[in-house]
Amino acid sequence: MTNRERAMNILHYKPVDRMPAVHFGYWPELLQEWVDQGKLPPEAIRGWYDGGPADQALDKILGWDFNWNHCCGSANGLMPGFEHKVLEVFPDGTRREMDGNGLIQRIHPGVVSIPEEDDYLLKDREAFETLYRPKMQYRPERVNLEFYRQFNENVYEKTDTPIGIHLGSVMGEIRSITSLVGLSYLMYDEDEDLLADIVDTYAEMQYQCADAILSTGAKFDFGHYWEDICYNSGSLMSPEIFDELCAKHYKRRNDLCHKHGIDIISLDCDGVTRQLLPTWFENGVNTMFPIEIGTWGDQFGPAREKYGTEMRGVGGMDKTALRKDKAAVDREIERLTRLSALGGFIPCPDHRLMPGTKFELVQYYAEEVKKIKL
Repeated sequence: MTNRERAMNILHYKPVDRMPAVHFGYWPELLQEWVDQGKLPPEAIRGWYDGGPADQALDKILGWDFNWNHCCGSANGLMPGFEHKVLEVFPDGTRREMDGNGLIQRIHPGVVSIPEEDDYLLKDREAFETLYRPKMQYRPERVNLEFYRQFNENVYEKTDTPIGIHLGSVMGEIRSITSLVGLSYLMYDEDEDLLADIVDTYAEMQYQCADAILSTGAKFDFGHYWEDICYNSGSLMSPEIFDELCAKHYKRRNDLCHKHGIDIISLDCDGVTRQLLPTWFENGVNTMFPIEIGTWGDQFGPAREKYGTEMRGVGGMDKTALRKDKAAVDREIERLTRLSALGGFIPCPDHRLMPGTKFELVQYYAEEVKKIKL
């Protein structure tokens, strides 16, 4: 069987020959760490990105079958983005910078995690109408139509792995534009329609991008969203407001996918997603990813118990086991075997592999996960 057949069969509850070994990429610092340890030659990580040539070459070295985050899409963010600017440099080397979303952050020396949010431009109606609404409009140059007209012949039929159409984001990218603090204020702004206008305008543009791609006849195995709108205690915003603002946009975009024969809709959200699952599930999202374990434990088992077999999953593997030893990996394989027996579930590390991950343990895990009986 091909990897595409394995993955799609599992998610459609059909027979497979074995479990595929699936991953979600790496922190760049980990790849450099492996080079420094002599595990990889420097050229092996050059130009790495999800699903790219370097990623696929690493799959062969490490024993993976494929990276789930292998998607194609459009330029569906702000267009044009804001000019990146260094606004201030502090004595300790910390830089205050504005990114392409108009978000102002503090970049601390030696810190490779998410930057500290400091300020933001999208604070009121005037900023939206003058600075942001024009950048959220659909325009033909957002979609490379010629690429997608030849997509089936040049891309889809030349790979044996599942390929997704990236559907963008309904709220996660808005949060990246407003900052978490700004989003919190916008939910309760005196201009009651402002946040709805922002979400609707951005969603309309992203819908038109997806429609333009699918109208070319390009084939995809699944649709995929990026959201990241949860943290370790639940949703970053009121679930009721989230549903009110976002449900219709998920349904519209997912109905478009269904019209073009795409019935697996995957969504990437970190953190504890329980509060937002009803909005996603009731409006066409049926595959959760990467199903982080964090400090809160398994999320797929309870979701399956609540929503039944229509709720699928890719992820749910505690990646910290890959920093420990074989015994920890074996315990994780045993747990994943029980989840896999539920059907509609493909184990995958619950986010990108981070520094400290052991090269040999990744190879061991990739081989062991293929042995899970279905």
